[in-house]
Parts: sequence; structure tokens; C-alpha cells
Amino acid sequence: QVQLVDSGGGLVQAGGSLRLSCAASGRTFSNYVMGWFRQAPGKEREFVAAISGSGDRTYYADSVKGRFTISRGNAKNTVYLQMNSLKPEDTAVYYCNTPSVGPSISSGRYWGQGTQVTVSS
Repeated sequence: QVQLVDSGGGLVQAGGSLRLSCAASGRTFSNYVMGWFRQAPGKEREFVAAISGSGDRTYYADSVKGRFTISRGNAKNTVYLQMNSLKPEDTAVYYCNTPSVGPSISSGRYWGQGTQVTVSS
């Protein structure tokens, strides 16, 4: 069993920055690929970013490449999402997850509770 607790969301103006955190507890954290998904009102949940267990490989949705950076601190069992140059279309609830990475990236079994990010224009 893995428990994930998301934090760091808030209200920010377009062009601003936020840093999300996801604290994990339970099984060995470094064994897991970790990632973020988001869901905007009226839309399906979508992949945002992922990072390998060792942190040496990262994956991003095209819509956030060059603006968002995912990282992890295995000593602290935490994964981060640094979001820069935010746009109103980034407004969503962001969820931490344990995704599977293969020919495509799919969501995994464990989810955080979500943290709201709102970007005003």
C-alpha cells in the first residue's frame, strides 16, 4: 500500500509559478515511477509529467514541455512539480500518481487527493 498526499496548489496570475509537492509513504518509494496528472472542469484526466524511480528519466506532456519540471527527493519520499510560465489553460486539479511507463504512459493504482491550481488571466 502507498499513500500519497498532494500539496502546493493555489491561485496565481498568468506567467507566474507554483511548486507542487507529493509526499509518499508506505512501500519503498524509489521503486516507483512517480507522476502528475490533471483534470480540468468538464475534461478527462490527462497526463502531465513523470519521473523514473532513480530520477534519471523524465517524461512530459507536449503542453507543458519547457515550462514544467518534475523532480524527486528519494530521501524525503517526495516528488515535486515546478510549474513556470503558467497559463489559464493550466487550471485544473493536479493529482500525484504512480504511473506505468511503456509505449505510452498510463495512470497507476495509487492517487493523491488532488490539489487545485487556478491561473487567472
